[in-house]
Amino acid sequence: MVLVGSIIEISNLQFEDYLDLKQVMIEAYSSLNEPYWSESAIKKLINIFPEGQLCIKVDGKVVAAALAIIVDYKKYGDNHTYRQITGNYRFTTHDENGDVLYGIDMVVDTAYRGLRLGRRLYDARKELCEQLNLRAIMAGGRIPNYVQYAEEMSPKEYIEKVRLKEIYDPTLTFQISNHFHVKKVLQNYLPGDHESKDFATLLEWINITYEEEESFLKLPKSIVRLGLIQWQMRLFESFDALVEQVEYFVDAVSDYKSDFILFPEFFNAPLMAEFNHLGEAKAIRALAQYTEPMLEKFIEFALSYNINIITGSMPVVENKKLLNRSYLCRRDGSWESYTKLHPTPSEVSAWGMVGGDSLKVFDTDCGKVGILICYDVEFPELSRLYALQGARILFVPFLTDTQNGYNRVRRCAQARAVENECYVAIAGCVGNLPKVNNMDIQFAQSAIFTPSDFAFPNDAIKAEATANAEMTLIGDLDLELLKQLHEYGSVQTLKDRRTDLYEVVWKKKESQESE
Repeated sequence: MVLVGSIIEISNLQFEDYLDLKQVMIEAYSSLNEPYWSESAIKKLINIFPEGQLCIKVDGKVVAAALAIIVDYKKYGDNHTYRQITGNYRFTTHDENGDVLYGIDMVVDTAYRGLRLGRRLYDARKELCEQLNLRAIMAGGRIPNYVQYAEEMSPKEYIEKVRLKEIYDPTLTFQISNHFHVKKVLQNYLPGDHESKDFATLLEWINITYEEEESFLKLPKSIVRLGLIQWQMRLFESFDALVEQVEYFVDAVSDYKSDFILFPEFFNAPLMAEFNHLGEAKAIRALAQYTEPMLEKFIEFALSYNINIITGSMPVVENKKLLNRSYLCRRDGSWESYTKLHPTPSEVSAWGMVGGDSLKVFDTDCGKVGILICYDVEFPELSRLYALQGARILFVPFLTDTQNGYNRVRRCAQARAVENECYVAIAGCVGNLPKVNNMDIQFAQSAIFTPSDFAFPNDAIKAEATANAEMTLIGDLDLELLKQLHEYGSVQTLKDRRTDLYEVVWKKKESQESE
């Protein structure tokens, strides 16, 4: 209750306000499983975007708050969840160069409702949106009264009746009165919101003063940051335990604002332990049952953590054929795949694996890239075909058991970087798996290789991991240096090819794809 003479002020939220905010959220969101943000979450919001965290104080005590981030909305589109738009609740999706102010929370103390405090916060948000020249304010809104009408009507019908004021909803009615319009209905936006039956409204307020910055050229990024995972082979008690370890690395690498993360070949081999009694060939095929659910997790993580993921490789069974497949999961939610062309002799004899039949360059927000799996990098024709299609980074997930096997991959990867004027990143597994047949020991030293010229490191190694130790490797690659090398390098291997005498040709043209 506001007493006569009380001082009401709107300001930016400070970290010392946390306990007041927590109490407001607990009372307002009593029906939710997790009704309040942690101290660390609020601290991070205030650190990354202080002007976006608003509150109203009565006599110095927080009684209402509005939290927000800025996002590059085209990366997420209209079909997103609360988890995805907030970067798995870690706010890694905040982008100061984005175009939309995204509301992630709005809460008013139950004792102070009816005083139009929410309207004050919305007006302040609109003013901020205009000051920052952002295109719009968007948010996912709860519809808490829908639980009373769920058996009678669909969410769309409910929303229309609220709009026509035939039904009152404490959240949606307020948002519509503040000139937000419902863009669409979202399903499973906030799991656990039983009052809304797990539905939500996608709300939008258009900033009519927005002025789009004039851009004559849309240039791709020139500096690209890679994160490589040198994965420790260990037994996992379940699929979920392995997923947890994968997410740990995605989270860690994304915190460094990496553009790509690369996992090794057959990183999920520990899950074969439960099939060890079947024999090698049957066990690897049984492992393939985890590939699709693992791919779904990778797609989710690419969106949530705002990072392009090269998933290492995993076994796939198609038309009774065993294949070794890698996936590129882009941070916009799209994905594509590459199938290893050259299974090793041991993969053929022990598992009955067969090779793929297509080579495709992949378009990303950082330019064109290629993927080769382990043994594939030992065939120079493939990398040359990638280079001729414009690929500037080659990703090579590998799995080698001995040092001489590793050196074959390493030396060939280094050669591919030099002869094709590109960067090559290799990531492998380390450790041992005593209870998994054909996966006993591993040797790896993950690395990023460069061309060899004055603009690059003397040893043509951008970065390399410690041999046989689980770790991440982060490196920045300058794509502009590749352009300069191509035009002005001490040697120019791509330009100086004697195409009057020889050429590399992909015979199965219907399977090779370019842009």
